Amino acid sequence: MPEAHSETSIVEREVRVEAEPEVVFPFFTDPEKMVRWLASSAVLDPRPGGAFSIDTGVDFMIAGEYVAVEPNTRVVFTWGFGGLPDQGNLLPPGASTVEVDLVPDGEATVVHLTHRVPAALADFHSIGWEHYLGRLAIAAPGGDPGPDAFARAGELLTPDE
Repeated sequence: MPEAHSETSIVEREVRVEAEPEVVFPFFTDPEKMVRWLASSAVLDPRPGGAFSIDTGVDFMIAGEYVAVEPNTRVVFTWGFGGLPDQGNLLPPGASTVEVDLVPDGEATVVHLTHRVPAALADFHSIGWEHYLGRLAIAAPGGDPGPDAFARAGELLTPDE
């Protein structure tokens, strides 16, 4: 039987953020900014080979490392699940790659995200990135995206041990 991650899908999402690239870029590299839109906590070392680790607040971590960091232009990091014994084999830490390109658009930025994931996880990540990029579009210009409904839904859906 082939492994679940043998087929790869590409998830692409784009959002226009009403802030310039130098304002948006730190939301991918600064832990304090990352938690405003994507995570409950983050350990980030934004340099090639540096740690990329975020806590989703739902009993698992996303873990990987930075591959490329081009200030205000592009960031690439690896991504996978940690702390999920049942799911870890499908997408272990660092097993997929997220590429983020920041394209100036007047006083705004078009954030283009490409995530290469196992085909079995494409829909999950597509829905997730749509949700989280929407939160980024609110947070980066200085707004408050409010409590993360996805994290709360995950708490409600996580079985008690």
